[in-house]
Amino acid sequence: MDHEKVNILLVDDQPAKLLAYEVILKDLGENLVIASSGREALEVLLKTEIAVILVDVCMPELDGFELAAMIREHPRFQKTAMIFISAIQVSDIDRLRGYEMGAVDYVPVPVVPEVLRAKIRVFSELYRKTRELERLNQELEDRVRARTAELENSTAKLRESEERRSLAIAAGKMGSWDWDWISGDWMWDEGQYRIFGVTPERFEVNPANVQALLHPDDVDQLRKAIAEFNKGTRAYETEFRTVRPDGEVRWCVGTAAATVDENGRVVRVSGVTVDITERKRAEERQNLLAREVDHRAKNALALAQSIVRLTRADEVKAYVNAVEGRINALARVHTILSLSSWQGAELSKLIDEELAPYSLGGQIRLAGPEVQLLPATAQTLALALHELFTNSAKYGALSTRSGRLTIGWQAEDDLLTLIWEESGGPLVGIPKSRGFGTRSLLASVESQLGGQALFDWRAEGLLCRLEVPLTRKTAAAPAAASKFDAAPSEALQRASG
Repeated sequence: MDHEKVNILLVDDQPAKLLAYEVILKDLGENLVIASSGREALEVLLKTEIAVILVDVCMPELDGFELAAMIREHPRFQKTAMIFISAIQVSDIDRLRGYEMGAVDYVPVPVVPEVLRAKIRVFSELYRKTRELERLNQELEDRVRARTAELENSTAKLRESEERRSLAIAAGKMGSWDWDWISGDWMWDEGQYRIFGVTPERFEVNPANVQALLHPDDVDQLRKAIAEFNKGTRAYETEFRTVRPDGEVRWCVGTAAATVDENGRVVRVSGVTVDITERKRAEERQNLLAREVDHRAKNALALAQSIVRLTRADEVKAYVNAVEGRINALARVHTILSLSSWQGAELSKLIDEELAPYSLGGQIRLAGPEVQLLPATAQTLALALHELFTNSAKYGALSTRSGRLTIGWQAEDDLLTLIWEESGGPLVGIPKSRGFGTRSLLASVESQLGGQALFDWRAEGLLCRLEVPLTRKTAAAPAAASKFDAAPSEALQRASG
């Protein structure tokens, strides 16, 4: 598969071992960078972007532990994956020390080529996906900056207009006013009344009534402005909030200028008020978007790292396939969510995406209404469905042509109920132990979503019921276990395997 090559740094003081690592890792198609000492490795790191570091624990001058500590001290390399190779028996204390220094894994000598390749491949792919997420994040940040620049440019033009203080502009979201400092009389134009949400017929303009329309936290702004003019200030500008009679809060920017007599005393203050509520809301949306992008990127990386660390398999190929399958399931649901601008995902689309790799024709029947899932619920449920499909394809109804699978769902009272029913496949027995797939399914549905997952290991095929809250406020704790409506003969057993 074509992909951008990443740099793998091999560190060992023995040329023969370095040559052996090169031969083992050559088929990965990555760039292999050689360093014969810890100091040489540090020089390479400062000049080259490295995805994974393979380092020998025992080296003269600067051993693997010391090198790892120095690498982790540099901000650029705090997330770089490091794998230690040890030719001696490593104690638990040494392992803990290695992990504290920043190692992500150990490889004993003699090195098993397949194991070493698999580990390097996994961390290389994780590095590539991390960089891809960073690029996407950067693109989004660039867009936010561009829009912010447009907004700032628009604000600058608006301020220029305010400085001209054209009292003739009374339409739209601008208003003008005039205050006779001596008599206390006020004059508002139509735009000013509109901003404050009042009418000339029902509102008398005076200091007490104007103050009553200001947000309590911004009343001091009015007092401060009056104090500044009394001190000799000739112009004043501030942002404040108004509270309309119907309770709506609006953001405004006000500019005011004083007129003085021949003795320098203030006799009149005139000003312009501009409603900037939409601008404020746009700024809040942009800030929220930036925080969400950062949060999503961190969550995706954390989930991918958890998958890599927790997946177990008896063979290297099975391990790699399991990790790739789970990460691909996560990538598929991210694609669906991105198309909806992260507003949510339809359950039927999640199921279709998981069905796509199997091409099983008439073996599967789906039945259920359109159900919109929150982004967090969609991500978690997609991984749970992936585990069910994967297990069925390996051991259940989807492993044979005679097997049948029915998936039905319904939503009622903010609770999604999904029934997974297999038949016609190999005889089914209750598993003796829990695998990662079952454990992750239970943990995700019950702990993360506050739902429940119940299994009935029937001889003719697995019957599974997932109950998932559709709103965040209901996802607190799993409800009490109940019997299947579709299985009146016995209560469901919670998964033990």
